[in-house]
Amino acid sequence: MTKTTDAAALDHWYAVETSADLGTAPVRTRLLGQDIELCRDDRGVPVIVEVHEDGERGPPLLFRERYGCVWTTLGKPLREIFDIAEADETDRRFVPCGWVKMRASGLRMVENFLDMAHFPFVHKDILGSEEHADVPQYQSEIRRDVDEVWASNCSFFQPRIAATESEGAFVQLTYRVPNPFAVMLYRVCPTSPNRLDAIALFIQPLEEDLCRAQPVMYLVDGVSTHTSLLMFEQIIFLQDRIILENQRPLLLPLEPRLEIPTRADSSSIAYRRWI
Repeated sequence: MTKTTDAAALDHWYAVETSADLGTAPVRTRLLGQDIELCRDDRGVPVIVEVHEDGERGPPLLFRERYGCVWTTLGKPLREIFDIAEADETDRRFVPCGWVKMRASGLRMVENFLDMAHFPFVHKDILGSEEHADVPQYQSEIRRDVDEVWASNCSFFQPRIAATESEGAFVQLTYRVPNPFAVMLYRVCPTSPNRLDAIALFIQPLEEDLCRAQPVMYLVDGVSTHTSLLMFEQIIFLQDRIILENQRPLLLPLEPRLEIPTRADSSSIAYRRWI
């Protein structure tokens, strides 16, 4: 694939590396079909450039460092990277869960993240159980004032609602899509019921049908070990990988008549309409 010409894709910010992992040695990766190279200069500032087929390097690209990642763009974003208010709360634990590459569309990954109906079958005995397979009705909307997709009043029975818990319960969930290649989940924190844990998935589309992604978590959890938090999230993510890499078509269909939605797909319908 060559670099996309779709301005709607080019003019967004994308997380392309974990800040702590970026050093002075150049790292080669891809974004939207374009080779890019990134490293830190002698002042520790990220430098990101396009690398063309003849090996010639382009001028430095725009960059930001937020949420534990280095972000860049191949276009001219109309706004800054979306806000995660929980990232500024100093008592939260920040848990970056590592990058996973998969042969799947980045848009498919967002849709999978929004889908509660697969919990009892793909994440059995963790995020769902076959005895509680129904998805109660919830509200999905495109919030025009912020240009984001939200799904609220979501409720679902989960056998393990977090790494700290071993008992099942109905949990309240809220989903947010602030960027076509980023998606978030807010859930009531088991150890502090008046607050919400925030989990984000940052997706780097390497090609149309190849991407890598990293979940990051902002948790109110003073009990769990770092290893147990990583294992809990990585098990879920790798279970999703099996499903995502076997979906057909690989790309997300945007023509409404190509797939038949159900009531549980309300957030997916809003997301497809939005993009």
